Amino acid sequence: MSNLICYCFEYFVEDITQDYIKNGRSLIVERISAEKKFGNCQCATKNPKGK
Repeated sequence: MSNLICYCFEYFVEDITQDYIKNGRSLIVERISAEKKFGNCQCATKNPKGK
């Protein structure tokens, strides 16, 4: 699982790479940013490193 970069929404490096290729930007990163603004990020509990 070393390619897992978003523990909250379970996105992998490959997901973001493909999203960027498909859309010319990453809609996934935009979603993650929006969710964090609304307090829906649980990185502190889901990420083993607490980030």
